[in-house]
Parts: sequence; C-alpha cells; structure tokens
Amino acid sequence: MRRPFHHGNLRAVLLEQAEVMLRDQGVDGLSLRELARQAGVSHGAPRSHFIDRQALLDALAEQGFDRFTDQIRAALAIPGPIRERFRSVGRAYVDFSVDNAALMELMFAAKSSQSSGPVHNAAARFFAVLDGAMPDPPGGDHDDDLRTRFKLLFAATMQGTATLITAQRITREQGQRIIDDAADALRSSELGAHVLSSLEGTG
Repeated sequence: MRRPFHHGNLRAVLLEQAEVMLRDQGVDGLSLRELARQAGVSHGAPRSHFIDRQALLDALAEQGFDRFTDQIRAALAIPGPIRERFRSVGRAYVDFSVDNAALMELMFAAKSSQSSGPVHNAAARFFAVLDGAMPDPPGGDHDDDLRTRFKLLFAATMQGTATLITAQRITREQGQRIIDDAADALRSSELGAHVLSSLEGTG
C-alpha cells in the first residue's frame, strides 16, 4: 500500500530519527529513503524538507549547535562565583559532547566546511554564548584576540576530555575531576589572568 506523503511535523520526525541513525550507524548509515520508511511516509516525502542527503546533514548539524548553545546558556545562568561558572560550563560542554559524540563530529565537520549559511551561523551563536562566560571588563575595552585564544583553548580542553571519556580511556567520574582541574588551571593561567582581570577577587 502506498504510504501517505504528509506526516504532521515530518521535518522534526525525520531529524529525530536521523539523529538516532547517526548515533547507531554513523554518517554513512544515513539514508533519506530509510528515514522515509521508518517515518512511514513515501520515499519522496523527505525531499519536501531536505533537497538531498547533505541538506539533511546540515540541518542535523544546525540543530545540534542550537541544542549545544542552550545547554551552555543554562550552565551560565546558574548563579555563583566565576570559578564555579567555568566548572559548570565545562561540565555542560563535556556532557553534551559525550552524550552526542557522533553529532558533535558532524557539527564541527559541517562548520569547518562552511564559511556562511545556517550551520556557520548556528556555530557562531554557540561561540558567542561561550564568550558570555567572560564578561567584558569595565568600559567594555577588551582584547578580542586574547578572548578568542582563551575561548578556543577552553573548548579544545573540554573537547579533548570528552574524547577521552568517549574512547573509554578515562571514566566519566575521572572526567569530572579533569574538567574542574582544567577550568581552574585555565582561569589562573597568564592568559586567563589577562582575559578575566576584571573579575579578580570574584572567586
């Protein structure tokens, strides 16, 4: 029997199922035809939302960055001294990266291949929120290069920790201790001292 073309919020259904397939089978296992079969729609229905497989991958990456951004934003909203803020953001970063390892790989691969467009913009929003962990100094006069270096070093450290956990080189509990130690070390480094000088004495 021919499957119906329409399926309520088909785009959301397809993205949800695509993420499951990505996690279980990797990027090579993703297929618009198989997604249509699992969603119970005609094999041509997904093309009303994704013109091809690459469009589906880009939509997954964009959605991943949006969710990642929300998780970091929630961590930043937790009240407390700067020391705890960095630890909280670090934990949020690593938790998302471990729980969504295949999606993270797709997200950053897509971001690296695009200099503009929805994925690039979603990644920019993510890094802008991450930048929120470093409030502007009085008067708003700050060194953008130093802030970028600190932000990327923080992200690289947390992503590396997540990779060790995902590869089962360390346990999640060990990872939590590394996150806290790394956040403290970065905060008290020479680079951190320059970037966070306006927060000196806030913990």
